[in-house]
Amino acid sequence: MIQSEKQKKELILLKKTLYSLMLSDEVVREADRLAHQMGTNRSNLINQILAEYLGMTTPQRRINDVFQAIVEAVAPYGQLVPFFAPNDLTMSLKSSLEYKYRPTVKYEVELYESGEGSIGELSVIFRTQSAALISDMTDFFRLWHKTEQKYLPRRGVVNVNYALYDNKFCRSLAVPHKDFTPQELAGAISAYIELFDELMKGYLSGRYSAADIDRRYGEYAARQNIII
Repeated sequence: MIQSEKQKKELILLKKTLYSLMLSDEVVREADRLAHQMGTNRSNLINQILAEYLGMTTPQRRINDVFQAIVEAVAPYGQLVPFFAPNDLTMSLKSSLEYKYRPTVKYEVELYESGEGSIGELSVIFRTQSAALISDMTDFFRLWHKTEQKYLPRRGVVNVNYALYDNKFCRSLAVPHKDFTPQELAGAISAYIELFDELMKGYLSGRYSAADIDRRYGEYAARQNIII
């Protein structure tokens, strides 16, 4: 298993502190009702309302913007079905493998509100009873790790963390070396997942060899503006 300590990175620095506020019972009841409707809590809702009123962007809103941009970015690829709920810090994208019974793979993208060293984590989750498929996917994950260790340092990307569990492969998302907009970050995440999805399917079907994976990843690393 390849694993090290998870690190986190703020998408936008907004420190949170506990404050006491005098609010009317009616306002609190309405805030709780709306927060429940939106899938969040009272504090997050009030923080978001105040931030919008003051013309500020909360980390949660920025993450929502990234997820929405990912939905739009993966549409032309046509192989991923994205889903996320407003105010959630995780989104999922489902894909069907070119394999007997068309098993599905779920990509989970988690973005962090705060922390250091990483902006989030990508998890690749697959559920199958086929020992052959599990073995082949494990081989691909190890090949992917080896390939990234070859090319990422050339772009100055180090300290990427990996973990391989039963039916799950995790990789931290590196902090870009340049400032980025939500749309640019979404484009980088989308491009990475699309490449991973295409090459994994090609490897499992026998269309792509290890040399093909190396070549395609090298081309991706050379042309990509933002490496995560």
